[in-house]
Amino acid sequence: MKVCVACVLAAALVWSVAGLLPPPQKTYSILMLLPYWGKSHRNVFMPLSEALADRGHKVVMLTMVPESSTHPNITEISFTLPNMTLESLSLFDFMTTTIRTTYMPIMAREMYKVPLVKKLYKERKQFDLIVVDYTFGQVVYPFVHDVSYITIATMGMEPFLSGVMGNVLSPSYAPSLWSVYVGPLSFWQRLHNTFLHIWPSILWKYWTLMPGVQREVWQHFPDLPPLLDIERNQSLALMNSHFSITTPMPLLPSQVEVGAMHCRPAKPLPQDLEAWITGAGSAGVVYFSLGSIASGKSMPSQYRQVFLEAFRRLPQRVLWKYEGKLEGASDNVRVSSWLPQQDLLAHPSVKVFISHGGLLSLQESIFHVTPLLVLPIFGDQTRNGMFVDSSGVGRALMWKELTVDRIVDVLTDIITNPRYQENAARISASLRDQLTTPQERAVFWTEYVIRHRGAPQLRCPAAQLTWVEFLLLDMACLLLLVLLLLLLLIRRLLRAISAKLSGGYAKQKTT
Repeated sequence: MKVCVACVLAAALVWSVAGLLPPPQKTYSILMLLPYWGKSHRNVFMPLSEALADRGHKVVMLTMVPESSTHPNITEISFTLPNMTLESLSLFDFMTTTIRTTYMPIMAREMYKVPLVKKLYKERKQFDLIVVDYTFGQVVYPFVHDVSYITIATMGMEPFLSGVMGNVLSPSYAPSLWSVYVGPLSFWQRLHNTFLHIWPSILWKYWTLMPGVQREVWQHFPDLPPLLDIERNQSLALMNSHFSITTPMPLLPSQVEVGAMHCRPAKPLPQDLEAWITGAGSAGVVYFSLGSIASGKSMPSQYRQVFLEAFRRLPQRVLWKYEGKLEGASDNVRVSSWLPQQDLLAHPSVKVFISHGGLLSLQESIFHVTPLLVLPIFGDQTRNGMFVDSSGVGRALMWKELTVDRIVDVLTDIITNPRYQENAARISASLRDQLTTPQERAVFWTEYVIRHRGAPQLRCPAAQLTWVEFLLLDMACLLLLVLLLLLLLIRRLLRAISAKLSGGYAKQKTT
């Protein structure tokens, strides 16, 4: 099945690249800002930057990941901050730490001291457009003050971002970033989801994230307007989502889904790796990776021992992305610090993917029709895990419930039950059935915003309204006031009529 999918996909991509988009009217200069040390966010940006570069545009990328692009039209400017590197941080740290509220104020304080960043800031108005990673974009909002900019929502459809753009999603059906609910919600689920929509938004806007970042930013740029005002002026949001793998949402013209933009056809595996996988025979291979910022060596030791014992009991071979030497691994386990993930997921011998549930890993797994076992650690990963479970493309387990028997039983179920593969193939077909590729849509709308000088026609007027105006609370107050005055008038009128009638009755009685 995977071979057929790969052939159809390759043909579709060749047809797409052949040129649905006309040549650009002129070439532009585009700045991309990625103030984050994880490679996954960069992987979302690269397909767009390379496609723009292929069309002759000059792309400059400010990133915290060491440069790797060889494209002549792409210039990467990388910088580092103290204690903010892949080596010093792990996703396991964020089981107990809130990454945004903890690290973003520090980033805002330190990054504008870096000479390369200061130089690029002075040159910001020379670019035709700036593209910002929304997840950590607040720290680079000084760059986009008074210039045209768009965002890429690397974590997909976020109700918070949607509300900023004027498309307020109802918690009656739209899951929060931290929600664990999928499908129609019960009364108590809607109540909890409403809390998850409102409370983090208030917390981030007024108490933790924004005030912390704002305070540090004003130290460098005292005349800068409030960051929330700058945030409302974005022209477009490219969202790393697709309705096939999330709850369908109503979208504005300024919200464009480009989910799975980074997914591609498989390439041949290195010969030694191919031979090792093929040597697994009909039992196949289990692929285990927790993403780019959850290194295997940072995994708590109690969990590592559980996995080692569970893998020892499996008839399958296990390919584990693990940095460093792994003590106590059985003969059926192979470790490597780097693995070609998409090429592995497309391989017919890879039976299941054990993942942390990051959005990119979820998209790649479904794209290449590989069932999942999701072990969520942080952020939207729990929501992604619940989607995997409810859609039948795999299973989700919480770390606190991991035991050797539990892991073995769940992996055996996923590998031996054909429904997981069938469901993955069904959703994959929906994900790939698109008139244009996500990359083409991203390129078109990026150029559209430049051609139309920020494209103000895309912006929803609701983005500029206060909550009082948006919810018509001022109108409600006016109507209540009118109703109150009307009731007082009626009461006075009734009292007058009553007094007149009482007076007439008293006269009749005296006569």
